[in-house]
Amino acid sequence: MSGMTPRSPVDAMTHDQLVEALTGGLAPAPDALPPFEGSDRLRPDGRPRPEFRAELRRIPDVRNAGLVAIVVAYPFVVIGAAVVLDHPLMWVAAFFLMGGFFQRALTLFHEGSHRLLFSNRTINDLIGEKFIGWLAFGTGDNSYRLAHAQHHREEFGEKEPDFALYARYPISRASMRRKLLRDAFGISGWKNMKPALVGLFVKGRRIRALRFLGGQVLVFAVFALLGHPWLYLLLWLLPWMTYWRVANRLRALAEHAGMTRSPDRRRSSHHIRQGFLSSHVFLSQSIGLHLAHHVDSGIPMSRLPALQRALEEDGYVTDAITHPGYWAFWRTLVRPDD
Repeated sequence: MSGMTPRSPVDAMTHDQLVEALTGGLAPAPDALPPFEGSDRLRPDGRPRPEFRAELRRIPDVRNAGLVAIVVAYPFVVIGAAVVLDHPLMWVAAFFLMGGFFQRALTLFHEGSHRLLFSNRTINDLIGEKFIGWLAFGTGDNSYRLAHAQHHREEFGEKEPDFALYARYPISRASMRRKLLRDAFGISGWKNMKPALVGLFVKGRRIRALRFLGGQVLVFAVFALLGHPWLYLLLWLLPWMTYWRVANRLRALAEHAGMTRSPDRRRSSHHIRQGFLSSHVFLSQSIGLHLAHHVDSGIPMSRLPALQRALEEDGYVTDAITHPGYWAFWRTLVRPDD
């Protein structure tokens, strides 16, 4: 029919065809993976055997309560230091530190979505989803948990919520530059926030939009009550809209970019060696041990190092499938001929 936009070849593909055409650019070939037949601690697919799993699955309630307290105190300490010291370097440091705050808060939110933050489910949901997930630019409902469950059920499957984010890698240098610049200049952040604003005027989306914006009104009220309402823009909204978007994209790509759908988690998730800076500055709370997390998503983040050691010691993870660090990995995202 005249005037209709023709469908792109991608739109006409089945999901299997999309997986074949758009994924796997950085995944090891099946015959390149080190063979693994299981061990005393691990099943052939890497999952811990029952006795070892029972040991790993203990949720550290007291430790996690401390982490929640630290995350809640974090913005008060950082922003308070900037106000008291009132030095240009401290304001710059506060901007980047607040970008890091969102990573730490959303790591706890992610743990809560797996119901691994607290052993009491009511407390877990109240603190992990309805409190932290709400104030850190969320809605406080269980929508993330439902979508994230599809991600773990089958990476790159038909219901994978982040298929487009991970597909097509490696890409050209120009394409990577455009993505990071969109993040750094707030374009991606605005794209993420816009549905909430538009949703205020759309029937069926109004309650969700009000929940999202209500959380931000509450955060702004805290800034105002403390006598610095303008700092909501400078040290809350702006870091989330810019620096954190860049850091969050780089984190997400380090988890699954260029991998593919496979029953072998070593072809669907990356493993990147964790150093001090990557474990305590760029990321935190062992969330960077992402292959271990996907091998068994029922293991609390505090126990992922123990699972990771077992995966390495027993031969499921070897140097052949380990990236030496994040800088080395990010270079693989760009095609060498670019």
